[in-house]
Amino acid sequence: MRVDKFLWCVRYFKTRSVATEACKQGKVRMNEAIVKPSREVFATDQIQVRKNQINYQIEVLDIPKSRVGAKLVNLYINDITPQEELEKRELLKYSQDYYRKKGTGRPTKKDRRELDDWFDPEDNDD
Repeated sequence: MRVDKFLWCVRYFKTRSVATEACKQGKVRMNEAIVKPSREVFATDQIQVRKNQINYQIEVLDIPKSRVGAKLVNLYINDITPQEELEKRELLKYSQDYYRKKGTGRPTKKDRRELDDWFDPEDNDD
């Protein structure tokens, strides 16, 4: 099975075209070598996928016939991602919840109050 199709089948990517694009950009490695989307995957291969600033590492246990359900993914892969990479994911989750880019979207209530305090500090008795 092709590596892009395999990553789509085990639900690392939402669509096969996204998996293909990741392979073309060099974000997928197999046994420490950058691979093209058409590279064949076999059992016992180790795949590294860089996705959302995190390097995931998986070991291929078996090849699925088609896309599998989320509960069955562990039959086909073994996740050997180091703990440090998983901790990065937690930090990214917290940082994305708190910050938003300047100028995107409406200001929050807190932002509005800070702006009001900045422009008219003597009017606000808070």
